[in-house]
Amino acid sequence: MNAFAVDRLTGLSAFVRTADLGSFAAAGRVMGVSPSAVGKAVTKLEDQLQVRLIQRTTRKLSLTDEGRIFHERCRRILDDMEDAYESLQRTRAAPRGKIRVSAPVIAHHLLMPLMPDFTERYPEIEFDLDFSDRVVDLIDESIDVAIRSGPLPDNRFMVRRLPPFRLLLCASPKYLEQHGFPQTIGDLASHRGIGFRFPNSGKLFEQTVQNPEQHLDLNLPHVMTCNSLEAVREAVIRGVGMGCLPDFLARAPLSTKAIVPLLIDDLEVFGQLNLIWPSNRHLSPKVRAFVDFIVEKLFTENE
Repeated sequence: MNAFAVDRLTGLSAFVRTADLGSFAAAGRVMGVSPSAVGKAVTKLEDQLQVRLIQRTTRKLSLTDEGRIFHERCRRILDDMEDAYESLQRTRAAPRGKIRVSAPVIAHHLLMPLMPDFTERYPEIEFDLDFSDRVVDLIDESIDVAIRSGPLPDNRFMVRRLPPFRLLLCASPKYLEQHGFPQTIGDLASHRGIGFRFPNSGKLFEQTVQNPEQHLDLNLPHVMTCNSLEAVREAVIRGVGMGCLPDFLARAPLSTKAIVPLLIDDLEVFGQLNLIWPSNRHLSPKVRAFVDFIVEKLFTENE
């Protein structure tokens, strides 16, 4: 690589770090150089490109429209380079060290059955698992990887989709003996529902039928609302009412017939979980091993 190419790569690194972190000083700390050196590298890159990438004021830095487009492309290039480096390192050493994972409370029903196989395959990896329904700031709290549901995060994060899970409308045999077995979606209007409220946003989960022929609200009146899906499951098991449960959360009580699924042919409601991690924090061998293992196991189970 000639001197010009090395100089340009330095400028790209300085620009991406500055855009990610919001200041020359923060970028300099990460790169191990002075803020002025970072600023000069970015200015030189702008001169080479003959375009302004960053607007500078006394209070803050902000990307221009051209800078935002260029930043996205450059970050992918640098991520690919780092990934290539990490891939080479992985061939020289077994994954080891601590992985910090953040996941919603119900995700332990997915993760914990997989942990024995993972720890046997990678005995030098240690876990710090945080099961919480609060929104965790992955960067500020130094989380390596998180499991998240709902809308995908912004482009500061990389995403690996997990297999979709089905939401099953369930009730206990005791409840059905008392209130009858619904034969159609319309019958649900006369039943008692257990609603779920998202703990972070406070929004009520909208139980909607989505199939090729119709998009209808379940119209299931709520006798109780919970901000925990495990509490919804407990209320359903105890006969308080009907509730929608992720298939992996309903699996155990379904196997013992503590609850039964309803209107299977009429209701097609699905949810999505994703593995995410900061895009400017490249996957180490230990985290790469974890991500690949979870994706492999869950997709295999769903085949």
